[in-house]
Amino acid sequence: MRQNPSFAMTDVAEIRRLIDHNPWATLVSVGPDGLVASHYAVLLDDTRDDLSIVAHVGKPDDAIHALGERELLVVVQGPHGYVSPGWYGDVPAVPTWNFVAAHLSGVPELLGTEENLRVLDRLVDRFESPMPAPRRMWERPNDAEFVHRLERGTVGFRLTPTSVVAKRKLSQNRPVEVVDHIVGMLRAEGPHANAALADEMARARRARPEA
Repeated sequence: MRQNPSFAMTDVAEIRRLIDHNPWATLVSVGPDGLVASHYAVLLDDTRDDLSIVAHVGKPDDAIHALGERELLVVVQGPHGYVSPGWYGDVPAVPTWNFVAAHLSGVPELLGTEENLRVLDRLVDRFESPMPAPRRMWERPNDAEFVHRLERGTVGFRLTPTSVVAKRKLSQNRPVEVVDHIVGMLRAEGPHANAALADEMARARRARPEA
């Protein structure tokens, strides 16, 4: 991802927030037959305070990616959406697309059985917890045999990135009054209404020194 100093996101806490709020990631590697991409949920490693993530892939995706043997790129995509040139006012302008994204790359470390089970358990808890009647991984009607069979069909990994490129392109190069107008247009009814992007832009706008 091409970086632009005006849009660079370097704060570890902000990148962790991006990952935590947007766990559905794209995993990319280069194999003998070319590029390979898969899609899986990832979690921040709760034993660390850096940008390490834990996840799993289903077999045979581990072999396709040669997981643990070569570099893996994990792409995390946050809120994004179209910005009309008309929202900038009566000035020359072109359409653009605002977004937040992070690229984390490195050679993953494969997890043993017990650690993989813990990651799978965390993953289920993460998304089941808000449910009215959560179905936990170790609860009936699942039994231990079922859970261990499930684990054997997956390969868990930890990625402690050796390279991180994160970008938050949210009209920071525009005057605050223009940003406020764009946020308002994104919140209004219309073909490009986008509350999630509006929230992210408003959050970035509040962090500006002149805000």
